[in-house]
This record gives sequence, C-alpha cells and structure tokens, in this order.
Amino acid sequence: MRIALIHALRHSPPPIEAAFARAWPEARLMNLLDDSLSADLARDGGLTPAMTERFLTLSRYAAGTGADGILFTCSAFGPCIEAVAARHAPMPVLKPNEAMIEEACAAARAAAAPGRTPRIGLLATFQPTLDSMPPEFPADVDVVTALAEGALAAMDAGDPATHDRLAAEAARALARCDVIALAQFSLARAAPAVAAATGLPVLTTPDSAVRKLRRLLRGDAAV
Repeated sequence: MRIALIHALRHSPPPIEAAFARAWPEARLMNLLDDSLSADLARDGGLTPAMTERFLTLSRYAAGTGADGILFTCSAFGPCIEAVAARHAPMPVLKPNEAMIEEACAAARAAAAPGRTPRIGLLATFQPTLDSMPPEFPADVDVVTALAEGALAAMDAGDPATHDRLAAEAARALARCDVIALAQFSLARAAPAVAAATGLPVLTTPDSAVRKLRRLLRGDAAV
C-alpha cells in the first residue's frame, strides 16, 4: 500500500514515519510538505476558498502518484480536508485527528464516573488548531483545551527539550480530565512528558491515524 502524507509543518514527518515503523512497516510512504500553509492560515485568520483549492491541488498530485490513501498531518484545516475526502471518495482520506478523536472518546467514556460527562483534555502548540478542532468532537464529551505557548517556537529553534517541557507544563491544567489528546503530530514526541506530568492516558494523532488507516486499507483488527 502506498500512503501519501501531506504536511503543513516541517516537524510533522518524523512522528508519523515513526508510527508507521511501529505499526505498519510494510506501507510505502511519500511525503508532501508545504510549510507555507500554516503561516498563511495564521496570516489570514481563517480558512479561505483559495486554501481549499491548494489542498485539492496537493491531493490531486498525491492521487496521481498512485496513492491508496491520503493522511493529512496538520489539525487546523478540517474543512479543506473534508473537501479532499469528498473529491477522492472512496479512497481513504483522513484528517490527522479523526482517529485519535474516536479513540479518545472511547477511552474517556470508559474512564468517566457513572453519570458524569467524559472530559477530554486537548493540548496544542498552534492556536488555530484549538480554534478548529473542538467542534469535531461529539456532543456527549466535554473538551478542555490548553495551549503550550512558546513550544512550537522552541521546536522551530531546534530546542525539542524545551518544547516537551512547555507541553508538559501546559498539560497540568488538564489534570482533571479523563484522558489527554495531543492535537498535533509534532506534539507526539512530548507524550511521555505529558503523561508523567498529569498521570493520565495520553493519545497521539500519528499512532491513532496509522491504526485506522491500516484497518481501512487492509481490513485488519485493531493494531
């Protein structure tokens, strides 16, 4: 199987490649990176028809290479990815977060005390992700958000240790949740630090996404 990975942040390829190595090493990966997407979204303050067209262009290229599935790895572009999925159906086209949302909701529902609404802590380093992603969760769970300010800048500056420390510090505000979901692929590396800081189960987008893609394309049971 050939999987096209489309990125808007240059930090995203390593965590998803590591997740494939763990759970589906036989998959053939191709990476497409346009790191101007996130910068332009931050500049424009919201998604535009022109941004959707850029996503469709990237997806046409990926499909033209013979991809069996497409996985986007930046969480702030949900409507653009939905347009791609509609255009390329029935090819599996995954938002970066949809598989993790499914797993986080199941885990939070199982962990919540009877009669209490499940609470999911959503941690991000990019504010537009926290603006666009919470509505993707179902109405029967509460989503509590936290922004790890300065963490993305630390990664950009080549300081992953500071990135992880800031992520863990921000996650402490989510300690009363049932589970924590890391909203970006670039945050996956901080999962151990976040778990240590909160004592909670931590779900990452790359591992959840690989599990779902493998099930969709191979019909396997959960990995």
